[in-house]
Amino acid sequence: MRRLHTHQHLRQHLRHPLAKWTWVACSLVPFVYLCAGVWWDRLGPNPAEALIRASGDWTLRFLCITLLITPLRITTQWPEWLLFRRSLGLLTFFYACLHALCYSLLDMSWEWDEIAKDIVKRPFIAVGLACFVLLMALAATSFNAAVKAMGATRWRQLHRAVYAVAVLGILHFFWMRATKRNFAEVWLYASLLGALLGWRVYHFTKRSLWKVS
Repeated sequence: MRRLHTHQHLRQHLRHPLAKWTWVACSLVPFVYLCAGVWWDRLGPNPAEALIRASGDWTLRFLCITLLITPLRITTQWPEWLLFRRSLGLLTFFYACLHALCYSLLDMSWEWDEIAKDIVKRPFIAVGLACFVLLMALAATSFNAAVKAMGATRWRQLHRAVYAVAVLGILHFFWMRATKRNFAEVWLYASLLGALLGWRVYHFTKRSLWKVS
């Protein structure tokens, strides 16, 4: 009984209007930290590289958290977790935008011809661009008006592209680290995203078999 009361209390907190905005505010702390590092010159000897790397890391982290929502909802049977999915997806896109901005401005100085050459020359930049375009499409259609305009079925089909984003994001990270042969963080994120995608395959297969039986 006490455990049930605790669960109900937690679910009530998740439904509170301030819960989502509190989470959003906490999620912007890394951005504030990076801005403070720029202001006080505390990002090390190569601030541009630090910003590009940190913004990319936070994009992957928020992608992992976003993909965690569905397993949480199903395993706990708390639909309240879905209240956070849209904002988490938009936060993933926000950090992806920051990552792209830091690369375009700090690394390439808005030289669009050079950026185009870099995309052709370095495959991991092309893969990163593909990820960004997909995230842009997902962010642009994340609102209720888009669901109504597209229809629920087509909307769900489009938003399954988040799985492609996860795979391409890891490939982008792997190729970027390949030059330095430093793969520790790559395997960490690959394991997390692999587990999250693997859970979906297992759950879908289990549900399909249950329907057949």
